[in-house]
Amino acid sequence: MDLNFTPEELAFRDEVRSWVKASLPQDIRHKVLEHKRMSKDDIVRWQKILNGRGWFAPAWPVEYGGAGFNAVQRHILDEELSAEGAPQIIPFGVSMVAPVIMAFGNDAQKRYYLPRILDQSDWWAQGYSEPGSGSDLASLRTRAERQGDHYLVNGQKAWTTLGQHANLIFCLVRTSTEARKQEGISFLLMDMTAPGVTVRPTITIDGEHEVNEVFFDNVKVPVENLVGTEGKGWTCAKFLLGHERTGIARVGISKRELAQVKRIAAQESAFGRPLLEDPLFRAKIARVEIELMALELTALRVVSAERAGKAPGPEASMLKIRGTEIQQGITELFMEAVGPFAQPFVPQAFDAAWHGEPVGPEYAAPLAARYFNYRKTSIYGGSNEIQKNIISQMILGL
Repeated sequence: MDLNFTPEELAFRDEVRSWVKASLPQDIRHKVLEHKRMSKDDIVRWQKILNGRGWFAPAWPVEYGGAGFNAVQRHILDEELSAEGAPQIIPFGVSMVAPVIMAFGNDAQKRYYLPRILDQSDWWAQGYSEPGSGSDLASLRTRAERQGDHYLVNGQKAWTTLGQHANLIFCLVRTSTEARKQEGISFLLMDMTAPGVTVRPTITIDGEHEVNEVFFDNVKVPVENLVGTEGKGWTCAKFLLGHERTGIARVGISKRELAQVKRIAAQESAFGRPLLEDPLFRAKIARVEIELMALELTALRVVSAERAGKAPGPEASMLKIRGTEIQQGITELFMEAVGPFAQPFVPQAFDAAWHGEPVGPEYAAPLAARYFNYRKTSIYGGSNEIQKNIISQMILGL
């Protein structure tokens, strides 16, 4: 297994690095690096720039308008985008529902939905989790009853990320209660603006409106919006989650964030000397950095295996576990690095236009909220406890 980049891959890295430096709007870059709030317009504007270069859908086949990049190219692109401070691509359309439509959808669905994902016509949300059905997703209760040429959907979804921006949602719904619970689930594409759909904000502990509850009250969904075969949505769900868990590792973002922690800790602290001179804090930095290096090598092993035509196995769950734990560890280091300046939590500090008077340096103001927000990373995409079960089943057969 060769983990070194070829000369062609190194040339591609240089090309990406130069383009991102020249093309990433500075106002967007500032928001990302200073942990400011990103608007929908910011995200769409950047994704349109990426799409104009042909890099918004790097994993998509060329026949569908994607870049057709291999696993190594996608890894390099992600590394360079993250290092420069580009916003994370919203995955629900381009990286989650699109692969499902390509793999299980019919020709009409591919012709209609895929171009609209590329040109930002549609913003997708994910309708998986429900109250009482998170990691045990197969226990979901949202019902879709077939009535002629449409389904009638009733139920509730929870933790719908950025659902307030979405006009479409892909949902797992129960179309049968007679079969084994995994076999009675179907995969539906639904219009968020349809009568009977209600989106209610869930304000999280960091004070942000990032997630929502979505209620379906006799919502009519055309039968042609069914992806794949009725009752076989669990196959689509497992396929999609494999894509989601690998991406949650966020190696590139963690490398950028850890470098920023080091820069802050190298400055004079609230107590005088730079915190980086404290051997105990340096040991904490070293530990996270070593874990991050190991995570990156694991990611490169997965990339190398994909380059050789092998599908990810339990490594996807490994990347999810360690990646999210490292992300949480870095937020803890940020808090320690700024010391008492992290304690005053000012929600308005997330806004780039805010000109208030934070206690301490302005970059410290959003860090407490970021720490709180990142408590969720080890839960979504299948909790880390569930991932350990998956690993034990796939490797040990337990």
